[in-house]
Amino acid sequence: MLSSYDGKGVYRRMKQIMDLFLTFGRIGALTFGGGYAMLSLLDYECVEKKKWLTADELMDVTVIAESTPGPIAINCATYTGYKLAGMSGAFFATVGMVLPSFILLFAISAFFENMLVVGMIEKAFRGIRIAVSILIIQAAIRMIRKMMKKSPDRKAQMFLVIFFFLAALAMNIAGMHISTVYFMICSGFIGLALFGRPGNKKAGRDDL
Repeated sequence: MLSSYDGKGVYRRMKQIMDLFLTFGRIGALTFGGGYAMLSLLDYECVEKKKWLTADELMDVTVIAESTPGPIAINCATYTGYKLAGMSGAFFATVGMVLPSFILLFAISAFFENMLVVGMIEKAFRGIRIAVSILIIQAAIRMIRKMMKKSPDRKAQMFLVIFFFLAALAMNIAGMHISTVYFMICSGFIGLALFGRPGNKKAGRDDL
């Protein structure tokens, strides 16, 4: 028979798992575009509102999620769920993120081609594409601002942001499609060269 303490612990765990499921279900249901478009809402829900992750953790998880198989938002949900409630948390957070999209796509898959023939719906999708682009830009600006506030090497990091943005833009204009993984690997080596020198302290770390 469970003690009163164990019963409360199980209740808190179940409540947390349900919170994970509902939160990521809401993110999956309300965010159009997926992937990078979800970063703004992930930042709001997981960092600012729930305090499940720090801003630095979200940025690190985004890099790892982009470097591994699977969509970024799903990988972030899996990590967050595992951090808070182990394997069960990872499972329900991932299911919560995936379920709304699965249900919606399953429901409209039989009618999708016919829907695009309707002029009003086709025009609506054009507007949604613009909104998705704005969400991605908003998420990028928020993450860059948070990174700049805590970093002692703001100028160097801002230079890298501008350099890789212009490099990616130039390659896209030239029709050269290169995976963002290569940009991240290159950025990692440059980061080691610039910030990995002896005596360079981690951002935000106090002297002992």
